[in-house]
Amino acid sequence: MAKLTIGFGILLMLLGVAGFVLTGSTHPTSLIPAGFGLLFVLFGGLANTNDPKKRMLWMHIAVTLGLIGFLSTIMADIQVFKLASGTTYPHPVAVIEKAAMSLFSLIYVLFCVRSFINARIRRS
Repeated sequence: MAKLTIGFGILLMLLGVAGFVLTGSTHPTSLIPAGFGLLFVLFGGLANTNDPKKRMLWMHIAVTLGLIGFLSTIMADIQVFKLASGTTYPHPVAVIEKAAMSLFSLIYVLFCVRSFINARIRRS
């Protein structure tokens, strides 16, 4: 799971940089997914250890970050459907970027929950 965390971190960093470039490099808030991605890479690197307690700690911190990322961008999922049906927003790229971050974060959290359940089953 540590490698998956690093992979999702890199994906979010690419999303943030792409959003920054597509907005004309004038909106630094478009780099927020890159900040989340940097934290994912850091936590994934720290979780890449043989010590099961440390691995469990860092993976739980990473999945909590993923949940925060999902919950903080969930409104963008609704906005992207409105955008597709013709509603205009001042920064449509930002709406799409937040919706992508929401989707990526949700997928990551679901992978982690599945992994945590499987680990618990293996322990018993």
